[in-house]
Parts: sequence; structure tokens; C-alpha cells
Amino acid sequence: MREIILGLWDGHDAGAALLVDGRLACAINEERLTRRKLEIAFPRLAIAACLDQAGIRADRIDRIAACTTDPAKTLSRLLPATKERYYQLRRHLLPPSPLDPWTQTAKRVVTRWPGNAVTRRLSEWALQPELRRLGIQAPVTWHDHHRCHAATAAFGLGLDDTLVATLDGVGDGRSGSLYRFRSGRLEPLASVAAHDSLGGFFECITRLMHLRELEDEGKVMALADHAPEIDPDDNPLLELFAIDGLRIRATVGDLERSVRRVHWRHPNETLAAMAQQALESWVLTWIGHALAATGLNRVALAGGIFANVRLNGMIRRLPEVERCYVFPHMGDGGLAAGAACLSATQVTMPLLEHPFLGPEASAEEIEAAMRRSGLPHRHHADPVPEAARLLTDGRILGWHQGRMEYGPRALGGRSVLARPDLPGLRERLNRRLKRRAWYQPFCPAMLDGEAERLLEDHRGPPDRGMTSLYRLRPTFRGLLAEVSGAEGSCRPQMVAEEDPGRYARLLVAMRAATGLGVVLDTSFNPHGQPLVNTPEEALRAFVAMGLDHLVIGDWIVDQA
Repeated sequence: MREIILGLWDGHDAGAALLVDGRLACAINEERLTRRKLEIAFPRLAIAACLDQAGIRADRIDRIAACTTDPAKTLSRLLPATKERYYQLRRHLLPPSPLDPWTQTAKRVVTRWPGNAVTRRLSEWALQPELRRLGIQAPVTWHDHHRCHAATAAFGLGLDDTLVATLDGVGDGRSGSLYRFRSGRLEPLASVAAHDSLGGFFECITRLMHLRELEDEGKVMALADHAPEIDPDDNPLLELFAIDGLRIRATVGDLERSVRRVHWRHPNETLAAMAQQALESWVLTWIGHALAATGLNRVALAGGIFANVRLNGMIRRLPEVERCYVFPHMGDGGLAAGAACLSATQVTMPLLEHPFLGPEASAEEIEAAMRRSGLPHRHHADPVPEAARLLTDGRILGWHQGRMEYGPRALGGRSVLARPDLPGLRERLNRRLKRRAWYQPFCPAMLDGEAERLLEDHRGPPDRGMTSLYRLRPTFRGLLAEVSGAEGSCRPQMVAEEDPGRYARLLVAMRAATGLGVVLDTSFNPHGQPLVNTPEEALRAFVAMGLDHLVIGDWIVDQA
């Protein structure tokens, strides 16, 4: 009899994941279905979508795997209005109020408290009515927040004798952890207390720059590249934390006040550069101490801090690191998958064989949506050659193919694509189509062979999930300036040339046409919205963003 585990997460970036006989059959985050970015509501639509995708009835689920029972999370389950208001406040959807600083301070204090038997019981009591509405009667098992993060990284890489590290804001009274993964088990090595949170530090930087914490930390990282070089001796932020062996320790009592004093004397780009430099220094030291203490040379990473691709690139380049793996859905949105792994009898490794774990539209659904749209469209039994021709001619395409990606990155399922070597393309995309900050770079998707040719620090297995920063070889930096950041760095997705899918074949066709098996790949979504999911959403976004063409299933759609 099959073992069916449903993992769920009902906090920041809520979602569900279905593990069938140890294999991750489907996973999706609630935002893709409610259309509210980083949704915080109970993931009832995501659960239903997973069951539908796998063809499994609700009464066939053997076990529910959930995580995080600290008092703050428990309170939000008992009183959903509290987390909804904080969601509105954090995303700057409410007008400012004199009470906002008090609300934020209270939230930070309460989230530091660890869970206990009472909060676990209350969390389960609050969860049961939601499960019953979906016809689910299976027992619930609860797991620690950081252990769930660690499980995604450990089972995602799937190799024994791996150092597993997690770092984020806070969860279940901790902000980080270290494990050794061996014989399918996570052996704890060290923990980072909630009040010593490097994630909390970076959230503080984001908030003081009037950006959205838990959402815009990538903008801080990107802006850091545009500041003058910072001498470590002139960076007062470096004094805010100390690394003592495997322990991370905050050295100040009021972190926000300390950061605010530094910010008062420096512009945003300088503060961003100082924060990035400090984060890199602390994490590299911590990871270095852990590698030395354990004698391991493989690292697996998860937690929101490891969405910082510049940091990940530096860890990957450490001389003692033979292999560095980052779980592609490294933030809280991946917790459902981690909880499911911890509840399963066995897990097929590597956990994430491919990222396309979301819903897929049928040919009939696509054609019906196009006809309702009234947009001009034409059928192609194989749209790849025509898509390559359009890209070669400088057109910008929406690309909606197969199942939707799991995780924050567009990886060739729901992407916007363009030729990467056309000057001025970044400005056009940022200002007119994506409406993003000017300093945010776009990313390339490239064939594995092109990664060897174009990247000077490429070594080890290919990065399929855009999780790390690499350096372009100097001879290609001018040519690929539209998909690189400062000093020729880029965050590539590497695609196997032997992959029979349309995305790989498109890259092969681009290499034949232009000499580069590379495309600019950015997420298919209007500014501030989640990645598109359905054909209707793709068609609406195509019109709203003013893209030149949409390649959806076996069809190419043109603007009216």
C-alpha cells in the first residue's frame, strides 16, 4: 500500500507538498492560487491542487505533516485576523499609523518565544477544522521549523556526510541550526537562538530602507553592488554580531537602534553594502568553523538567508567546500516539503528531481482561454523553431509550458524570455514591462556546455535552480551585460542539453541561430504579483506587460 504524506505550511508563503512513497509528486504555494504575493492564509487551495494533480482523494492521506508551534504562530492560527493585519502592514498595503512601530516590536518579541506542549495542542486544535472542511481525517505530526528547513536541504542533495546549515529570521525559538546528515538522519550539531538572528538583522536593514521585510531583501543585496567599496575597518555593522566557534552571538541589546545610528550617517546604497559585507563575513566564518569542526566538505543550505545568491556564491567558492547545494525553495515556502520528508518512512533522494511540481493546463483549457481572449493566435505542432526565430529578431516572449515551477524562480515553465545580448534590453524590461528598480539585474538560462564556456568559476554539478552567483569570463562580460550585475556576476540557471523538453530545445536552437545557448529568463508576472499559473492569467499578464508574443502550449499568441 502506498504511503501518502501531505506536508503543509500555513504561515508566510503558505503552501502544500504531497509525498507519495517517498517521492515528491507535487508542491505548490497558495499565492499562485489566491494571487496574493507570499500568501499567509491556510493553504486550502494548494492542498486541493496537490490532490487533484496527483489524482488522490483526501481520505487516502495517511498523515499530515505540519511545522512551527511557537506562541506567535499558534496565536495567528487561533486569531487569523492578527496575521492578516500584519501581512497588510508588512507589505505596505495599509496607510502608516503611529502604532506601527509598536506592532512591529511586539511581533519581533513574541516570535522569539519557543513552542511547548500547550502551544502544540492549541495549534492542532486550530488546524483540525480547516482539515475537516477538506475531508481530511489523517493524524497530524508536528516538526520543528529549522529541522524542516534542514530536511529540504539534506534530502534535496541526498548525500551522506553533508553539513546542513539553516539561517532565517526566526521559527520555534531559533534562527539557525547546524546538522550532520548521515544514513538518512539529521544529527544536530548546534543551534542559533532567536535573539541572535542574522535573518532578523537583514530584515531590519530592509525595513529601515523603507522596503518590505521578508520580501525585498534581494533588493538590498542588488543595491549593495552599486556602492563604493567598503573597507571592513570602516564598517560598524561588523561589530553587531560575533562568531564563537559554532555559536552566533548578537553583541548589542537593541539591534534596530544600532542599525538606525549607522543608517543616519550613510545613504541607502552604502548601508546595503555594509550589511551585505557583514552578513558574508559572519556566515562564511560560521560555516568555516563548522567545516573544520566536522571535517566535512559538502554543504547543504536552506532558510531565507540563503536566498542571498551572492553569499551562496562565496560559500561555494570556499577552498574547503567540494559541493555546495541550496534547496531551490529555500525560504519558508519550502517548509511543507521539509515537514513531509520528516514524516515519511523513506524519501527518494535527491528530493527535487526537477522543479516542475505545480499544475499543468490541458491543451483544451489553453485553446478555450485563447478563444475567449479574442487575441490573434496561431497553432504550431512544435513552437520551438518559431520562438527561437522571434527571440533572435529581438522580440520579448511570454513562455507558458507544462507544469508550473515550485519555488520563487521562473525556470522555464512560467518565464519571460528575451535575447540576452541586445543592448538596452534591461532598461526596457525594468521600466516598461517589469517595472522594477533599475539596479536589479536579470538572469540568464544557459545550456550546461555554455556554463563551462562562459563562467570562470563554474565547477561541480550544474545549478538548476538559480541559487548562486557566478562570474562571467571577462571576454563575455560586455556581450552579456544585460544579464549580469556588477563586476560581471550573474545568477544562471543551467539546463541539460539532453533534456527532451521544449526549454532545452529552445536553448539549443538559440545557440544555432546566435552562437549563444543562452536566454534572458525572468519571472512571468506583472509587478507585485505572483508567477502566473493558469492560461487566463498568462493571457492577462501578456497584455498588461506589453510583451511581443506569448508561447503557450502549442500556440503562439500575438498582441491585438
